[in-house]
Amino acid sequence: MTALRRGRIRRKTLVGAVCALAVTGFGLTGCSSEDPDAGTNGVGKLTPDKIQVKTRAAADAAAAVRLSGNVTAGGTTYRLDMRLKADGGSGSVTAEGATFQLLRIGEQLFLMADAQFWTDGGKSGDEGSGGEGAGGDESGSDTAAADKLDGKYVKVPEGDPSYKRFSGFTDKDVLLDGLLTLHGSLSTDGRHEAAGVRTIRITGDKGAGGSLDVSLEGTPYPLRLGRAGDAGTLTFSDWGKDFALKEPAKDDTVDYGQELPTS
Repeated sequence: MTALRRGRIRRKTLVGAVCALAVTGFGLTGCSSEDPDAGTNGVGKLTPDKIQVKTRAAADAAAAVRLSGNVTAGGTTYRLDMRLKADGGSGSVTAEGATFQLLRIGEQLFLMADAQFWTDGGKSGDEGSGGEGAGGDESGSDTAAADKLDGKYVKVPEGDPSYKRFSGFTDKDVLLDGLLTLHGSLSTDGRHEAAGVRTIRITGDKGAGGSLDVSLEGTPYPLRLGRAGDAGTLTFSDWGKDFALKEPAKDDTVDYGQELPTS
């Protein structure tokens, strides 16, 4: 055996040993020729614009979704935990120290909150109506009315100004149209993971316009959104998983007719 051949065998043996170390977890890289897209849905090979088109189409076609996290809009930060589908949705919204429950079934919208929410005129964090200088009788009347609404589902009239504002939180199409938009030129930002699922991340303006993690497993659903301008982070789960929407019992419901007491 020539010295040259012995040298080649030695080099192959050393390379094999180094790659074995990498496989056993010593963190060495560059030894594997494995396709990073093997076993995925293939969207990682697409351009960022095509990835966005694919994930939006998947989200629109899904029968249901759960979204949770924080959204900042108009100077207010909202904490959302909502389950949504085509004909309604349910869940909780927290803003300015107040948490309220929303339930929409078709066109019927119900809101449930504590007495403090109603005492503050449905705008917790504002000055409210019971501050200094308020008339004692009026304040007492407001408090009594608020106590009656505490823990009850209040049916929001469609003609009330609050209807559109609150129903938007329960509308799958409206929320996804407003949220799943990246601003500026799109690019990819590597492979990541969300809730144990492999993802490809796309960004707008290299992250300044927001970022979106798209599943590389199964249907390319959006799984995690970082909004532009640090305006919140949302996670999406339970894509396509149906859930029941049940109208609250009559004893737990208050119908105010044409106008909410908060208007």
